[in-house]
Amino acid sequence: MTDAIAPGLLPEGLADRLPPKAEASARLVRDVLDTVASHGYRRVMPALAEFEETLVTRLQSAGAEDLLRAVDPVSQRTLAIRPDMTAQVGRIAATRMAATPRPLRLCYGGPVMKLRADQLRPERERMQVGAEIIGSDSVAAAVEIVNVAIEALQRAGVKGLTIDFTLPDLVPTLAAGPMPVAPLDVEAVRARLDAKDAGSLVELGATAQPYLALIEATGQFHPAMDRLEAFNAGPAQGALTETIEALRAIARPIGWDITLTLDPTERHGFKFQSWFGFSIFAEGFIGEIGRGGSYSVARTDGTSEPAMGFSLYPDPLIDAGFGDEAGKRLFLPIGYDAERANALRAEGWITIAALSPTDDGKALGCDATLEGKGVVPL
Repeated sequence: MTDAIAPGLLPEGLADRLPPKAEASARLVRDVLDTVASHGYRRVMPALAEFEETLVTRLQSAGAEDLLRAVDPVSQRTLAIRPDMTAQVGRIAATRMAATPRPLRLCYGGPVMKLRADQLRPERERMQVGAEIIGSDSVAAAVEIVNVAIEALQRAGVKGLTIDFTLPDLVPTLAAGPMPVAPLDVEAVRARLDAKDAGSLVELGATAQPYLALIEATGQFHPAMDRLEAFNAGPAQGALTETIEALRAIARPIGWDITLTLDPTERHGFKFQSWFGFSIFAEGFIGEIGRGGSYSVARTDGTSEPAMGFSLYPDPLIDAGFGDEAGKRLFLPIGYDAERANALRAEGWITIAALSPTDDGKALGCDATLEGKGVVPL
């Protein structure tokens, strides 16, 4: 016999979002999507669940272990609830919109669900909103994606932004070129650089030691870039010249009020990105609120096409009270002036109409009441 579930109890990692948090979440998603739409991104709404084998083949930022599964009673095949929407956008671009001219600009917003939570984010259901350019991973595409992401967050009212740039394929590029490392040791070098573990890097031997300079090329963008340029002129033998020029081109149009940093060997969350990646942080919040960069989308013919995009995960902002707007709430008593109420709504008032003579405006959270044509504070 199983224990009875308490009324209202939800599974671990899932939660209802109540007023005003629900309104704040919807408002932020709307502001982001309206902003990217103004830049020509068209919205897609992927299915909440897909056949497991279809989803797994396209998952890059999340693994098969992240999937919450169920058996479809119609097809008798295993379904999986999406842990990430980027993979679904790639599927749509490669199938239903394969013939659409490139570059293809798409945007999306909706919930995703993971099987397990992580230490920084205890929630298993999260909101994800973002934009993708399918068909290009050029510097121009990177400039557009980074600046659209910044503009979208600023329009939503997010302040104190920091953009941290990274170069996900930096170590493999150098290891296969001017700074050779045995193939079996490349992953070890990347892991130690990601952990900023200079001592362990030295222990890997002489071929790994030149990579120590990359740990120093981390921090505030311009000083870090100067150190990366010195590294390029030395051990890298000029192999990073084009990449450095690209990074400076991406950073150039970003406003002075945005903090820029560089961590060229950061890999957390960038395992499927190619030459460029970035994380987005907001002042006062632990961990990133979004990330983006370049990657590849698999076509149905076995080839792939380049892409560039970003995803935002705004739940920490909402949970901390970001976006809460009390609004001016006006109580409309029985027999109120409907024409006057319409005019006040046009001015921004939120009206709460009485359904019975006993309704109390103050108890319903109203700031004022309509008396005749006048607004009287409560």
